[in-house]
Amino acid sequence: MMSKRTIIGLILGVVIILASGYSLILHIGPTVEHKETLTLEIGTSEIFKNSAPAQAPQSLIVTGDSFELELHSPGDGLQIPKTSFKNEFKQDWIHSEDGVSSIEIKNTGKSELEISVIMTQTPNPFAFTIDLMVMITGIVIIGFSMGFSMRKPKGF
Repeated sequence: MMSKRTIIGLILGVVIILASGYSLILHIGPTVEHKETLTLEIGTSEIFKNSAPAQAPQSLIVTGDSFELELHSPGDGLQIPKTSFKNEFKQDWIHSEDGVSSIEIKNTGKSELEISVIMTQTPNPFAFTIDLMVMITGIVIIGFSMGFSMRKPKGF
């Protein structure tokens, strides 16, 4: 029969392994689509940097009173120098080569900005490593908890 510590350790280890396995499946693949919507307060600015492979589609929608925007895409891709916009800005583009797109937005208006970004990114190699480390942690927890169910020799 297993002790309470063993059962708790088994349950905890299995939950950790399942969660890291699910995360590992999400991080495996050539590209990951990342959607983000945020609000930018009056007078503040935000910088988005996105590493993406060639032919990766990107999308940006900014809505607000007035704002300044600067966008640089790798290679011969989309280049927008620092420009002032009013009301709304929509832009879709495709990376012409592997690299980093940089978007800088500053709210210069009298109301908040609504920013919606859809970026296709290359997966982070560190995320894969972290998922494996968490999975190994679950295995170690199960191993230690199984040690609690073993019969102890005399004298312990």
